[in-house]
Amino acid sequence: MVRGLIGKKIGMTQVFLEDGSVVPVTVVEAGPCVVVQRKTVERDGYEAVQLGLVDARAARRANRPLRGHHKRAKDVPPTRLLREFAIEPGADPQPGDTVSVKIFEDVERVDVIGRSKGKGYQGVVRRHKFGGGPASHGSMFHRAPGSIGSSAFPSRVFPGMRAAGHMGHARVTLKNVRIVRVDAERNLLLLKGSVPGARGSHLLIRKSLAPHGR
Repeated sequence: MVRGLIGKKIGMTQVFLEDGSVVPVTVVEAGPCVVVQRKTVERDGYEAVQLGLVDARAARRANRPLRGHHKRAKDVPPTRLLREFAIEPGADPQPGDTVSVKIFEDVERVDVIGRSKGKGYQGVVRRHKFGGGPASHGSMFHRAPGSIGSSAFPSRVFPGMRAAGHMGHARVTLKNVRIVRVDAERNLLLLKGSVPGARGSHLLIRKSLAPHGR
């Protein structure tokens, strides 16, 4: 079947295991998703499927190109978020098929891909954990980055120099996250610990290729 699906981060809580220990978890509303397009080796050069997150509001906001794209997929209702996922060997999902959180019932660990929280424009102390200079009066070097290169040679700043700039709002992949519980009736997936993104943000959840770790 499909190796992953699209979800939405609900928030964090904690659950008690059978041995009485408490585990912090992130609650993710995983799916349901619908197959919108099937990628094949003969036509596209690789095997994959394009999934759309089912959303009742997406049909009202869809433009004509998006409606036409979904209409070719056996009149699938328009979806707002489309992402590609790999498929397992021997699987043959077709447009119109539904993919739910049940694909993770026999899975122990997953990879979670999300977009981190945006922090705006930040200095080097917060962005790169610089120590800064003396905090006492008169030093005139409190939170400055210091030297960024010689002036005579090479008379330029090398690429990749750590400096102030935009912090956060970047694609983050968290690998080998343990699944604590799967609630197929409510399409909920409980993952151990925290995952990238703010509450309400969308996540890509896929089966881990090499499960190990936390």
